Amino acid sequence: MTDAARRLGEDLARALSASGSSAGTVSAEVVDITDEGVNVMMGGALVLDVPCADSYRGRKAGDWVAVRPGARPVVMWRLGEDPGDADEATIRQLANEVALDVQVLRAATWGTAAPSGSGWQQVNTLYLRKNAEGKVELYGQLGSVTDPSPDAPAGRAPKPVTVTANSSGSWRNGRRDSYRDYPFQGDYTGGGNLRGAWFYGNKIADACSGKTVASMKVSFTRRRGSGANARRPMHLYLHDHTSPPSSLDLDEGPEELLSLSVGANGTATIPADWRAKLASGTRKGLAIYARGSRDYASFTGGSITITFS
Repeated sequence: MTDAARRLGEDLARALSASGSSAGTVSAEVVDITDEGVNVMMGGALVLDVPCADSYRGRKAGDWVAVRPGARPVVMWRLGEDPGDADEATIRQLANEVALDVQVLRAATWGTAAPSGSGWQQVNTLYLRKNAEGKVELYGQLGSVTDPSPDAPAGRAPKPVTVTANSSGSWRNGRRDSYRDYPFQGDYTGGGNLRGAWFYGNKIADACSGKTVASMKVSFTRRRGSGANARRPMHLYLHDHTSPPSSLDLDEGPEELLSLSVGANGTATIPADWRAKLASGTRKGLAIYARGSRDYASFTGGSITITFS
């Protein structure tokens, strides 16, 4: 919690007390989500890393929230419509995924006599196999069919894969910047514009081999202590290096897929043409580059989640 945020919270708390308000909260807009809470616009100022009550779930930029001001402001709850319907849809989707992951068989019994009850069919030969996901499939070859077989379940798309970078770094004036372990963009000191990159080897193309890619999403975190606290866009590029080179060359770009305030986490969808190049191995990874001090910033992360159809 910065001194400026603390002073703002105290001023707002005093203003509420002087006005005789009994609500004890003020409205604020969430700018970004961070690992310590949220960055919010409150009283016309950007307040960083405001902690949140457990009741504030499903946090996202653009939410309007109720904040309890004070020496340490706290987000109490989200303002707006009841999110129950959206939560139900999410829960149903997760439940369906879990059901597909579990091998389901209601009962397995045996004995020397024929089974009791109706609906049984005698199997002449029983076949079984494991599918690509390691699930067991059974097939019974019958002498005659008295009850039609249910349809075989539809094929399921391969599970999503998350690929993380093997390494990352920054380059300036055509060579590796040994003072910066994280990717930077821009120039804050006049020493030359920085470019940073994430390197994955051949992991992206290997994960996509033999599959149809539906989407790729990449996640980043804006590092604290790098440039202005307000939101700054990432100027993203593709590159064709499997590991850190002596001189970093940039390919397609820039694309401003994501804009983050300091400390914030964010996820962006990689464009279809970029996705195709990464999946085929024509391009190997992602990079950032900007000119001047306005968009000077540093980022970590770079994990890519790939879904298939």
